Amino acid sequence: MSSWREEPSDDSPADLPSLEKLDSPTGSPPTASLSSLIELENCVSNLSLAHEIVVNGDFCIKNRSPPTDSLEGRVTDIIHQAFWDSLQEQLSSDPPHYSHAVVLLQEVKTMLGSLLLPGHVRLRSQLDEVLDMELIQQQVQHGALDLHRLAGFVISKMASLCAPVRDPEVRALQDLKEPVELLRGIFRVLGLMKTDMVNFAIQSLRPHLLQQAVQYERAKFQQILDKQPGFLDNTAAWLQVAASEEALALQAQCDSPGPDSQVLPSATAILNRAYMRLLRWDLQDQKYPETMQMDRSRLDALSQQLQILVLEASVLLLTGTQCQGVIFSLQGFVGKLKQTITALLEGSHTREADLKRALLELGEAVLQQVKEALSIQGGGELPQESQDLLRGQISELWKNNNSVRTLIEERVQGFLLAMLQGGSAKRRPELHFPLRLVSPELAELGTAFGRIVHFNRTVFGPFYAPILRKMLLPSGESETGEDSR
Repeated sequence: MSSWREEPSDDSPADLPSLEKLDSPTGSPPTASLSSLIELENCVSNLSLAHEIVVNGDFCIKNRSPPTDSLEGRVTDIIHQAFWDSLQEQLSSDPPHYSHAVVLLQEVKTMLGSLLLPGHVRLRSQLDEVLDMELIQQQVQHGALDLHRLAGFVISKMASLCAPVRDPEVRALQDLKEPVELLRGIFRVLGLMKTDMVNFAIQSLRPHLLQQAVQYERAKFQQILDKQPGFLDNTAAWLQVAASEEALALQAQCDSPGPDSQVLPSATAILNRAYMRLLRWDLQDQKYPETMQMDRSRLDALSQQLQILVLEASVLLLTGTQCQGVIFSLQGFVGKLKQTITALLEGSHTREADLKRALLELGEAVLQQVKEALSIQGGGELPQESQDLLRGQISELWKNNNSVRTLIEERVQGFLLAMLQGGSAKRRPELHFPLRLVSPELAELGTAFGRIVHFNRTVFGPFYAPILRKMLLPSGESETGEDSR
């Protein structure tokens, strides 16, 4: 990457890292040619793939097959069936025609060859000897082609190359006698074996990618930025909003700010606030920061988990308040109640109507469990007034400005922010009721969020630094640190 080292000025904010400053030209990009757009798309695709391999330990390639009830699925089935019907017609004719079969054997040879490693010298020699296409053409011309013998050879090599998980499918091929079904089965299993090989390669490459991930992603992103100068516009706007919110928060904390006083937020505080905003991002807002796009699906999933967690803790608080918390000491009550809340709220956060309906059902389910718990304890029934109040309070949690929901969300956000700041467990806010009841889920969410943030900050710190410097350095101050006063 073309970059230059900038030393921090004496008056720069103390926690602003001395990072490489990268050129970030502004203005509308010139009209791009088709080749440059294709090159840009390849850069983005490579960057996204490498990032996914590094951050997602479960990442793997899967065989794509369209749904059978979709138009694409029906068309695909028709085309495939037409080909195999044509092959069946050729092989059933008298004398048989082998034009399609020869093409398939060439494809089988290529696919088998792609599974061989450099050390498979003997296997490659056997493959070239048995599936010698010139010899096969001569056998076709003389009517001496033995498809079953060739298929048996292919299956035996597949058995020696496949992963153990494919052994049953390879053995099943030996029971197929009809040539078309045999070739069709060979192609299907070979496709699965190729996918297995790709995933094995991904797992083997992951440790090496982890060592080079930061520099690789940084360099690839710089290539994209060189081709698309405005590619950081949304990121700059995202940081600007966070800076404004942080400045207002600091001013609100000051006891008596003077009329000319200016509270300057820190770079770290701005970044942390910006990251926290991603957990409550408006899905209708299309200006998502470019540097976070590769993690958007993960962040959206965490945001959904967070909303469910807030609602779960809110219901626990309301239930404990109406029941004076006496039933929470009953063994298994809290766990069962949490399972009920999670099950009924799952998938209800995206639409307001779904959330309202789910909360109505949840209110009834909570009351039923409370009644059962009070009956087990031998206590009296919950007064009807308390039942109606609890049912109504739970049903009102769909509102974003609901006081209980807002209180819980502020506490959760505070806990996650403390985890983000990297403070020790002793310095984090103490979890009181009801967050104490969901502390395992909250800690898991915070850990996953922290991993994303840490890696992103490491990779894109050099791109954030110039934007933050422009926001934080006093107006009129030169980049060399000279004071213009």
